Amino acid sequence: MIRVLPILLAVLYGLAMYRFSVWRTGKELDAKSTVLADPTLQHMSAQMARALDLPRIKVHIYEIEPVNGLAAPDGRIFITRGFYNKFRAGEVTAEELASVIAHELGHVALGHSRRRMIDFSGQNAMRAALGMVLGRFIPGIGIWLANTLTTMLAAKLSRSDEYEADAYAAALLTKAGIGIAPQISLFRKLDALTKSGGGRAPAWLLSHPKTEERIAALSTLKSKWDR
Repeated sequence: MIRVLPILLAVLYGLAMYRFSVWRTGKELDAKSTVLADPTLQHMSAQMARALDLPRIKVHIYEIEPVNGLAAPDGRIFITRGFYNKFRAGEVTAEELASVIAHELGHVALGHSRRRMIDFSGQNAMRAALGMVLGRFIPGIGIWLANTLTTMLAAKLSRSDEYEADAYAAALLTKAGIGIAPQISLFRKLDALTKSGGGRAPAWLLSHPKTEERIAALSTLKSKWDR
């Protein structure tokens, strides 16, 4: 019989770690970010704000070099200094960077941060339960197998969030008059930037869907809306 206490402790541990992560992330972002003041990007943000009937969308620059965008647990939207520098250098267009902002707005609007808190806690409980069960039947590798299965589940849930945020961004960009094309062109650029000489991890272990699959999903959406 599986004892409940270890599972309960795993859930409480997951919640505590999530809360600590939120606090630590907030402190890091407060210390290393400034409000985005670029007039061209502010114009793009204003277009999206009007489409959402909002007075404004405030975007921050996170002072790190990796090319990325993120939605903080408290709802703030960030693009990294590295991403902004790509825009300044002409490697990324204003419309493409607007698609990143729209994607991160999707994560906020769809409640992915709150949902991930529940998922994270549930995954810790599943890891504990599977570890105990599989450890009895497959000594030695039971814990490893439990970790692998929960990692696969986490990756699947994260990929689902990305597809949802992509669709939200596509709808917002279309309504704002920017369109889906910059979303697709940015995906193609990012894929080229992130490719390395070695092989990739299996798709079912990646936290983000494959780029070509995201482009295909957007193209399907566009064809439906164009009918």
